[in-house]
Amino acid sequence: MSKIVSQKTVLPAGGGTFELPTLSVGIFLNDQPSHRFSLGASRTTAKPLVRHQGWMLPAGSNGVCEYDDDLDFVMVSLDQALLEEFGIDRSFEFDAIVGDIDPLILNLSLTASTALGGGRLYRETLQRALTAQIVETLSPTPQWRVGIEDVRLRRVLDYIHDNLANDLSIETMAGIAAMSGTHFSKAFKKETGRTPLQYVISERLDMAATLLKTGTLTVAEIASRVGYGDLSRFGQHFKRKFGVSPAAYRKD
Repeated sequence: MSKIVSQKTVLPAGGGTFELPTLSVGIFLNDQPSHRFSLGASRTTAKPLVRHQGWMLPAGSNGVCEYDDDLDFVMVSLDQALLEEFGIDRSFEFDAIVGDIDPLILNLSLTASTALGGGRLYRETLQRALTAQIVETLSPTPQWRVGIEDVRLRRVLDYIHDNLANDLSIETMAGIAAMSGTHFSKAFKKETGRTPLQYVISERLDMAATLLKTGTLTVAEIASRVGYGDLSRFGQHFKRKFGVSPAAYRKD
């Protein structure tokens, strides 16, 4: 069962009340210069929106949306179970966003609206890429920091995710954490459940999987983007994790 509902819709001019049971993203596909909006109230205020602007609203949002021209839009609704996989529970709140949308969320939302006929692996990868970007955009704490209390290791995780394409050595990471190499490796595994090398490889491959499904880079370019100078080694690691070659993963 799909964990994201993505739907392209055209509605006649007018609008009315809305109620959203799940975290949702709406992308306007045509300009709405007379758009009026309210959240949690019946009285609207003018909020002109243009093509590829829209809104991101938390679960349980309700209000009024009015417009004087036919509205062509894409709406993406995220299943709570999928959000919880990324550490976002039902109590998660954020300030509603009405206007500009994060560019990657915009592109992934538009792609999701046309990907219903794709293979299951493709859809699931796209769903997780979109959810991950939404969580990263809305959450004040990067997802990889969740549950990590040691500020020294949090600095290392930030460094890893900022430098996945670079040579990441134990020596450098231990230096960032201000620990000896042995102490750092033990502390890192205790906190994350993986050795630093296992963690880096896994994050690189996850990034590669997202790039394979959401971009046009070649497999070789993607391998380089995620820190693999050896294309054969990249293919071996990728197949070990995902069960198929990078090329087959992209086609599924």
